[in-house]
Amino acid sequence: MKIKARHILVANDYEVKDIQQKLAEGISFEQLAQDFSICPSGRSGGDLGEFGRGSMVEAFETAAFALKDGEVSAPVRTQFGFHLIQRYS
Repeated sequence: MKIKARHILVANDYEVKDIQQKLAEGISFEQLAQDFSICPSGRSGGDLGEFGRGSMVEAFETAAFALKDGEVSAPVRTQFGFHLIQRYS
């Protein structure tokens, strides 16, 4: 099974909280990824494309596969920083 996801990667947990607030205010996930993500994928709205199990670090993968289309994860901490993940179809 493969899924599609995008993410926003930031260095600190307080940045994640700020981005979650902006999402709640209606700013698009893709725009926030472009504005704040430190991952190169941020330039394309955080799009990671399609991937299967075993492609991402465990915590990220577990969170991404648990989401339904359109849902945004709670903050996920990995060795890269803090992620917000959105699954899409």
